[in-house]
Amino acid sequence: MDDWKNIRTWTREEMMQRVARFKALKGSDGGLPDSPLPECRRKLYAVIGFQPPMSANAAVTSPVGANAAAMPAISIAEGFNLGYCKAKPGKGPLMHNHDTNETFIPMTGRWRCEWNEGEAMEHVDLDPYDVISFPTGVARRFMNITYDEPGREHLLMFIIGGNQPQAEFTPGAMQRCEAFAREPRARTASPRRASPPRKRATRAPGGPARSAPRRTRGRRAGR
Repeated sequence: MDDWKNIRTWTREEMMQRVARFKALKGSDGGLPDSPLPECRRKLYAVIGFQPPMSANAAVTSPVGANAAAMPAISIAEGFNLGYCKAKPGKGPLMHNHDTNETFIPMTGRWRCEWNEGEAMEHVDLDPYDVISFPTGVARRFMNITYDEPGREHLLMFIIGGNQPQAEFTPGAMQRCEAFAREPRARTASPRRASPPRKRATRAPGGPARSAPRRTRGRRAGR
């Protein structure tokens, strides 16, 4: 196509439709299978693109979830998508895959990116403006590991290819979501409800393995 060679004159009003002010972004902390999990609490912002994918599979969703995908700051379909994740230390999504490339760039704080599951798991820690680019078909997850600032949220940028990118959570991740969904009913039905509540484990039986408990900066929180 040679349309790009035809120089166009745009008005300021037209171009301002493609400006996203960070302070005006509307994020969402729901709309994904792992959103209710305490170890996965985060807010996702759809800045550019993210047209919702079409799928009846509960494990398949928009990378930013149904809620954020419905309100991108710049609603265009031009082959790529850009968004932010804001989370406190120890928080991040469960293992998932994408049908297109996904690239991470920490904006603030320190973030850990993991890939593969089980004994094959690998990870790399990223500082602001470092970059990692995940190819299609590799399970991955990320989390804020800025443990010396325990109450502060930090920001990670992600860029994902395509117009309607899909995220699919791994079977192990979905097992963890399903186990967590059963936990409230189990506690309500327990005959020992009147006794002092015991601290709930962050990993349900049968759930996906997460890295070692948080101890010092750079060590992962229980997942």
